[in-house]
Amino acid sequence: METQKLPCSCLYCFRDSLGRITEWLTFDNMHHQWLLLAACFWVIFMFMVASKFITLTFKDPEAYSARQELLFLTAVPDAGKLPGEKHFPEELKPTGAMLPDSQLAQPLVYLERLELIRNVCRDEALRNLSHTAVSKFVLDRIFVCDKHKILFCQTPKVGNTQWKKVLIVLNGAFPSIEEIPENVVHDHEKNGLPRLSSFSEAEIQKRLKTYFKFFIVRDPFERLISAFKDKFVHNPRFEPWYRHEIAPGIIRKYRRNRTETRGIQFEDFVRYLGDPNHRWLDLQFGDHIIHWVTYVELCAPCEIKYSVIGHHETLEDDAPYILKEAGIDHLVSYPTIPPGITMYNKTKVQHYFLGISKRDIRRLYARFEGDFKLFGYQKPDFLLN
Repeated sequence: METQKLPCSCLYCFRDSLGRITEWLTFDNMHHQWLLLAACFWVIFMFMVASKFITLTFKDPEAYSARQELLFLTAVPDAGKLPGEKHFPEELKPTGAMLPDSQLAQPLVYLERLELIRNVCRDEALRNLSHTAVSKFVLDRIFVCDKHKILFCQTPKVGNTQWKKVLIVLNGAFPSIEEIPENVVHDHEKNGLPRLSSFSEAEIQKRLKTYFKFFIVRDPFERLISAFKDKFVHNPRFEPWYRHEIAPGIIRKYRRNRTETRGIQFEDFVRYLGDPNHRWLDLQFGDHIIHWVTYVELCAPCEIKYSVIGHHETLEDDAPYILKEAGIDHLVSYPTIPPGITMYNKTKVQHYFLGISKRDIRRLYARFEGDFKLFGYQKPDFLLN
């Protein structure tokens, strides 16, 4: 039986149909490819928009206060209160929780400082050296700038005069730092710097929870040397009570050679500060002790959640950073820092402690150990051993 052949016209029709189908499939495939490509571009575009939005949100200074963590207030026993001390009820204690969003963009060194404080605050062995009540004595040390939502805790002998000038300008009392008379800076009746203690308890806690908070530290022993020189040797602001009232009180109690008639010596000062019973004299001296008490007693770093801790030794970097973080770097600048003035001077420290007994130095370190550990200062073994 012969195979029946298709007519030529049918064959041509079949080929023509097959070509059209192939062309349609090719076109449809390209159509899907273009759709897929367009979808990819759309996803990339939306991702870029979202990233830009997130970046702008985190840079918004107005959002700062909303991201601050709660204040931690810790009550301590009433024994040995400082002058005019007022205690607030115990609320929460540091937990070492994750860093708030406002701190995620901070350079590593500032994050490490805050983390170190949290770790030391959790160390029960150092609790008596790292914790204190948020008392009136502490609140008196904290200056307020409501206009820019800033709290600054005063730590005397660590360049605080310059920070006061910055806040005075921000509060509008003077148009520039250069125009502030030197005698006005420390006159708290005229400098326009309210203390946190002047507000109601509710207003205090609101500011502590939401404002940008900072203070500056330096090597604890070098700070004591600076305090001794400034108040008992040079006394540039003519504060006679240091030489005529405080110095004699220290000499009477702590000078070993009763026949010696010289004025107060650094050795007398060290014995006073290292005495576990120093609070009896502190009560007599009143608020003048702010120049040599510990940073813990001044600013309560385990109870108050500070935003930034500056170091005197790195002030050239820390001052601009603090102004930027507080959102005021476009309004005011930190005064020029003379070269080398903030550097730690080991030779000077050795000179002042020369001749002082190891026992007295160790007792002094025992009192200030909390400051050394909270702020990462190296233990002065060259003085202790």
